[in-house]
Amino acid sequence: MGFVTPAQRYDVISVGDVATDLFIRLSDNQVERRVDERGTLLEFPLGAKIPYEKATTVEAGGSAANAAVAFARLGLRVALASFLAHDELGRDLLGALHTERVDTRLVHVDSPAHTNRNFVLLLNGEQTILVRHERFDYHWPHLRPSEVPTWLYVTSLGPHALDYQDKIADWLDENSAVRMAFQPGTFQIEAGTERLARLYGRAEVLVCGRTQAVAITGGHSGDSAQLLGPLMKLGPREVVVVDETGGAVAADGTKRYLVPPFPDSSAPLDRTGAEDAFAATLAAALIRGMPFAEALSWPAVNFMSVSHELGSQAGLLHEDELRGHLAEMGDAYAVHLG
Repeated sequence: MGFVTPAQRYDVISVGDVATDLFIRLSDNQVERRVDERGTLLEFPLGAKIPYEKATTVEAGGSAANAAVAFARLGLRVALASFLAHDELGRDLLGALHTERVDTRLVHVDSPAHTNRNFVLLLNGEQTILVRHERFDYHWPHLRPSEVPTWLYVTSLGPHALDYQDKIADWLDENSAVRMAFQPGTFQIEAGTERLARLYGRAEVLVCGRTQAVAITGGHSGDSAQLLGPLMKLGPREVVVVDETGGAVAADGTKRYLVPPFPDSSAPLDRTGAEDAFAATLAAALIRGMPFAEALSWPAVNFMSVSHELGSQAGLLHEDELRGHLAEMGDAYAVHLG
């Protein structure tokens, strides 16, 4: 069931690049990890043939598609605004979205281009992602009144999409009633907060990981809570910084919150897409009209569930499943004032 008025078609439009993701699970005895001043490095011999344990394909991947599928499974009417090519990957991607009941009429087919494809190398629950963003003919679609959503969810876009994001900001200026959630991706963060100041300032809620929060603010803090203030100064009404365990800290201008990881007795298999699941699930709760403090109880559940499946979408929960997990924990799981 959606939460739009009868004259509207969508609760939310998810905006961002999409890709077909190929997940390759590597074996511990075939590759090594090395730590030096650059961080943790994945090593394997150049020119070698390296056996892998398992491969899984997510036809409709990328943060925008992950979010759209999360919204659909949580019962929202969702459309995806994105770009792909008239090729086999693009056709499979559209088919996967249709299966998930994501409306694709705002997906633009750019024939000269190629649909994005990512390669995700997995080792012991951690991932290294080989990405390439195609140069599409980005343009914001003309939306009929019935297509104007209650919310816009803006996430990862390639380095060639800055002017496109200006057009999104223009459209948001013209449609002041539309609320916006922002989960910036790598190239949006690299563009800097001045270049995308209109999106940061327009956001109802800004969600990012701790490493991304440091990059956005230019800070050096290992304490996520110290990043909340600088993020709030960018203009969003609410900010959330997610850590690698699925816990988070959050602020809404007057209060701060501590979101614990959802209790889990087993080790994660693959955290690819878990942060997308967190951000989209929080947005879904807000779209449903939940107060911020209450909405913060939802996303860690989906983070945990996605972390136990190979790929970014297999673990995404339906609403009854998510509520069931929360009901099972009862008072043992709660969001606290920070």
